Amino acid sequence: MEYVQERVTTLHALTDHRPDAPTGRAAVVVPMTEREYGTLAADRVLAALEAVDPARVIVPLRAPAERVGPFADWLDGFDVTVEPLWCGGPRLTELLAARGLDGSRGKGRDVWLGLGRALEEEFVVVHDADTKTYSPEFVTRLLFPLAHGHEFSKGYYARVEDGALYGRLFRLFFRPLVRALADATERREAGVLEYLDSFRYALAGEFAATTDLVSRLRVQRGWGLEVGTLGETFAHAGFAGSAQVDLGRYEHDHRSVDGPTGLADMSRAVGEATLRAVEGAGVEIEYDALADRYREAADGLIRGYETDAAFNGLDYDRAAEREQVATYADALGPPGPDTRLPAWRDAPVTPAEIADAARADLAAVRESGSGSPDRSDQKAGDIDRPRRADSGADAAPGED
Repeated sequence: MEYVQERVTTLHALTDHRPDAPTGRAAVVVPMTEREYGTLAADRVLAALEAVDPARVIVPLRAPAERVGPFADWLDGFDVTVEPLWCGGPRLTELLAARGLDGSRGKGRDVWLGLGRALEEEFVVVHDADTKTYSPEFVTRLLFPLAHGHEFSKGYYARVEDGALYGRLFRLFFRPLVRALADATERREAGVLEYLDSFRYALAGEFAATTDLVSRLRVQRGWGLEVGTLGETFAHAGFAGSAQVDLGRYEHDHRSVDGPTGLADMSRAVGEATLRAVEGAGVEIEYDALADRYREAADGLIRGYETDAAFNGLDYDRAAEREQVATYADALGPPGPDTRLPAWRDAPVTPAEIADAARADLAAVRESGSGSPDRSDQKAGDIDRPRRADSGADAAPGED
């Protein structure tokens, strides 16, 4: 147990106290893909939100048309106000294309749509739906700093599961990348790097913000959402407006390193978002030397991780960790075109237009009756597991 403060306000879970928070003035955004349909983890999240009783729960949904009706019916079964927002409906797709917002689809795009709908409330909380250890306290802890003068709060937790250290993309890629950039940057220019380095789990998907801040954030379309959000928050809220909150024990799904939805692919997007945020804050990056500096910083951290694992009796594969670092180093280079979605206050479409299109798409699917069998007598986890969507695999929550 420790109580060290970082440059951003750091709130620790030193006791079992559950802080009061303005849940009735908050919307909770929980992005889902069809793979969350009826799972025990998603069921646990939604059942816990019944106890939280926020103003609204907004579920940006990535699923094919034949699965949307059953998914929406399942969401209707919870005793909390849930607004499904089908992110791939034809009317919504046409609306976004007409306003120049067409482009790649990913978790960030889904969250951006949900954030627009959340602007009707005073606060918004965002988190994933694959959390095996979800607690109603996640929402109250994230909201607490907002009721005490902060504009943004980020969750953190230790990724220790199955007798080993996880959080690999954060430990082995993001943190050493930030350290490498900071070591090569003049201190007077390093504010954004100090900010990124202050967060104990910068790639966590759990955060809360005032809707005033949310309206000013440009959002990454896919992977890189979390660090992209931090870069935008640094610009608009800075150290003084930011906090991080201990969410305690946290478990979710893991990813492999390789493959089309693996950590190697994720590292490219996370790297681009990180480097774009750093350059956007005025830091000049020497790309020719970056990979070597990153590997050096990662090697130093690996020695620390190995000692920490041994101290706690955890398994640790130093060779496998170094192999991952070599893989991630290949992701480093100048960021490509900026495809971020605009801040909602500058967007060429309104949240009301998004809502109207999404509701019409959902109503059309339900009226057609396609793929909507009666599931009222089935329990979560017992329904037919749907096939995975064929678009935007990055929407699947969980860092690794």
